[in-house]
Amino acid sequence: MVETDTIPTENPLAIFDDWFAEAQDCEPNDPNAMCLATATPQGCPSARMVLLKGHDERGFVFYTNAKSRKGGEIRANMQAALLFHWKSLRRQIRIEGPLEEVSSAEADAYFHSRPFKSQVGSAASDQSSPLPDRQVYLDQVELLRERYEDAGEVPRPPHWTGFRCQPRAIEFWTDRPNRLHERRRFISDGGGWTSSLLYP
Repeated sequence: MVETDTIPTENPLAIFDDWFAEAQDCEPNDPNAMCLATATPQGCPSARMVLLKGHDERGFVFYTNAKSRKGGEIRANMQAALLFHWKSLRRQIRIEGPLEEVSSAEADAYFHSRPFKSQVGSAASDQSSPLPDRQVYLDQVELLRERYEDAGEVPRPPHWTGFRCQPRAIEFWTDRPNRLHERRRFISDGGGWTSSLLYP
């Protein structure tokens, strides 16, 4: 059996751009959805789905309430792993690296680019805290909606911010027949990337 490798061997950020562009054309819902894995200082892991809101050579950006469970874990342990899985393309990408908080200007710009109702919903949520009754949250949403409707935007809560995952490792996986899948892992040496194939 002879096969040709299909995952390029250079520039993982360019490969990500190509695969992400294809996902945006093919995935029916949220092609920018990614699993974000964090851990407590004691090493207890947790994972949840978030949305990629920007990426460039500096890293991959998502936004959250820093008072949430994920926010607390991030503040205590500024490391993360990301996973994109595009079922329609039968591909996945794993990204690992340290986190840095985005600037206040970046957080402000993104928060106010969101629809007004999304701003209200985020500002009203004490994310991850116990909620005695859903109506309590809905009442807070309505209160903020009435307060800021004329202004058309809500002040960004200081605890609502973004984080950038700076990639130190990026792994690409693509489906092959008979489960003879193809995996290539890139490792950053600080000035460039090296890569190798992995057994599937």
